[in-house]
Amino acid sequence: MGRRARLGLLLCLAALWAGALAAADEEGNQDESLESKTLSAEDQVKDHSTGTRVVAGQIFLDSGKSDSQAEDEENIHSQDEEKENSLEELNSLEMSNLLNKDLEEAEIQTPVLTAIGGTADGEPCRFPFLFMEKEYAECTADGREDGRLWCATTYDYKKDQKWGFCETEEQSNKRRQMQEAEDVYQTGMKILNESSKKAQKKEAYQYLLKAADMNHTKAMEKVSYALLFGDYLKQNIQSSKELFEKLTEEGSPKGQMALGFLYASGLGVNSSQAKALVYYTFGALGGNLIAHMILGYRYWAGIGVLQSCESALTHYRLVANHVASDISLTGGTVVQRIRLADEVENPGMASGMLEEDLIQYYQFLAEKGDVQAQVGLGQLHLHGGRGVEQNHQRAFEYFNQAANAGNSHAMAFLGKMYSEGSDVVPQSNETALHYFKKAAEMGNPVGQSGLGMAYLYGRGVPVNYELALKYFQKAAEQGWVDGQLQLGSMYYNGIGVKRDYKQALKYFNLASQGGHILAFYNLAQMHATGTGVMRSCHTAVELFKNVCERGRWSERLMTAYNSYKDGDSNSAVVQYLLLAEQGYEVAQSNAAFILDQKASIVGENETYPRALLHWNRAASQGYTVARIKLGDYHFYGFGTDVDYETAFIHYRLASEQQHSAQAMFNLGYMHEKGLGIKQDIHLAKRFYDMAAEASPDAQVPVFLALCKLGVIYSLQYVREINIRELFSHIDMDQLLGPEWDLYLMTIIALLLGTIIAYRQRQHQAIPRPAGLRPAVPQQEPPPEHQPPQ
Repeated sequence: MGRRARLGLLLCLAALWAGALAAADEEGNQDESLESKTLSAEDQVKDHSTGTRVVAGQIFLDSGKSDSQAEDEENIHSQDEEKENSLEELNSLEMSNLLNKDLEEAEIQTPVLTAIGGTADGEPCRFPFLFMEKEYAECTADGREDGRLWCATTYDYKKDQKWGFCETEEQSNKRRQMQEAEDVYQTGMKILNESSKKAQKKEAYQYLLKAADMNHTKAMEKVSYALLFGDYLKQNIQSSKELFEKLTEEGSPKGQMALGFLYASGLGVNSSQAKALVYYTFGALGGNLIAHMILGYRYWAGIGVLQSCESALTHYRLVANHVASDISLTGGTVVQRIRLADEVENPGMASGMLEEDLIQYYQFLAEKGDVQAQVGLGQLHLHGGRGVEQNHQRAFEYFNQAANAGNSHAMAFLGKMYSEGSDVVPQSNETALHYFKKAAEMGNPVGQSGLGMAYLYGRGVPVNYELALKYFQKAAEQGWVDGQLQLGSMYYNGIGVKRDYKQALKYFNLASQGGHILAFYNLAQMHATGTGVMRSCHTAVELFKNVCERGRWSERLMTAYNSYKDGDSNSAVVQYLLLAEQGYEVAQSNAAFILDQKASIVGENETYPRALLHWNRAASQGYTVARIKLGDYHFYGFGTDVDYETAFIHYRLASEQQHSAQAMFNLGYMHEKGLGIKQDIHLAKRFYDMAAEASPDAQVPVFLALCKLGVIYSLQYVREINIRELFSHIDMDQLLGPEWDLYLMTIIALLLGTIIAYRQRQHQAIPRPAGLRPAVPQQEPPPEHQPPQ
């Protein structure tokens, strides 16, 4: 017998089970055909296939034994002795379990639609059926004024008049209501997407409100978030919470994520991190990317869960995959990170936003034919950001004007727009290639990179890896990030060159320094898998987090900022709080800043503790001002007990890690006063001096503090010494001689004589009047008595 004989026995057993399965399947199909009675031969063939699986248009038997047998036979020749022995140990019970599982899958039949009422109540619907010389493959409402769906139970309805409803009257009413809600929702969304005016967007939300009242899930999602953030609807946390609860009951991942956010931030409900975690988890399981991102941050920072780098990596990687797949050739949207604290404390510091007057000035220059202004405005409208909305139409117009003037940069960007295609610019590889070639001939790196892409992917030209490599190298040498990125990809994948992970790492690092999102993504993948570098989960998570924060949801940073600037702090703080949950450090510090100003949406007693929480999270991500704020909160007892020692620790961290002049000054003051640390005037002076060196702005306050310190030191010295004791220890005879008193008296007499002589000389120098009577000043005659001139 031996190994092959035993294997043959197992295969025979599998064949017998497959035959039995086929026979059972045939019997089931025969029974079904007898019940239907009116099925044609062709329909019987279709019915016979109901016990099969259809995958991508191909039919596979559910038993699937042929595949497993082929695999077993292949394993006979390819696997080693250990695997062969394990195959021999497979007993008949295990084989029986496998086949029983296949049998259960085979018995799953497609449910048959049964007619309700009509002339064929209880009979199965027949698809397709013929009605009014038209074949129907599904239930229809044609021929009925009430809109109820019906079907025929025989092929020719006109001949047999056999029919029935596909739904009950209640189901019909519900379906028609949902269809009406869908129509209202689509109308609202059309207005919302096609309009940029606030009044029209408000009108759109009225349609969405109506659809939401009709229990339309997507409309409820839109309305609930609008109520939460105050977007075109009056902000109402309680109403949004009720809608989120309703959505959660229906299994909406967006509703689950939002309800988790409410419990995490304590808005409208009592704060509960445990409930928040549950809802976030359900939202993530439903595929909500924001929920995945929140969980990634929580596992990374250890918020409400045990810190786990690998769990954070799993969540962040999943979100990063989606973000990276959305990045086009023209790049993603620009993320504008504006810190409110920096803007208030340093009003002269540029926030990155362009003033309206400045934009109008550039537009004036562009209209006058200034090529650089045209290119700059084109790029601004292409990517959006700095207070300018993304507008491909205006970008195309500006680039076109500059390209006609012979600007190579504008030509290259026109090539990018044609290569990518949009609603404004139709996709055209030929036109893109034309512009890329013209720009590349003029030595433009953007054009060279675009031409490299064309040869790499065969867009308008045959694929040519050598030319692609050549153009990418030229672009990379000029520091263009797209060229560096694509060069890194070629080395990473070994396309056109020998695979070289070190070179790939080099070019990805260069591209990441230019801020290219895909460079961060590729570096994250390399660190996550240990490809070309030592595996580092921590580095991979930080890189993936950077990618995730460039997703489309980052646009809410600007929405929140605009709300704050418009005076709507409540709307702004809620938006910042959600972004803070996602791990945005700038959102955490901005939320804390608004809460610090006593936001009315939060109870007065809760503002400081919540602000402290978000200052803490922002500080843990390296924001210096947040670290100093933590010290201030513990120093003054805002949201916590007064704790000088903890305040001292935070100031010291800000001083050592971020070299903050403010932190150094505060440390000097605490050393001077002995708060949280032993009093030490020498260390106080040292920290004051360090603060002056760290920042020119600190020099004046440091000078005043040092003057005060000098006075305090002098007083302390005088207080510590005993003057009487000091004079008792001085021997004047030994110091000035035995006749020191005569010398002292002589010196005093000379000083007195000098003073008297000086006073007399000063008295003689005063001039005396000529007479005893004071001179009477002459009065001018009145104007009417003046002599003529």
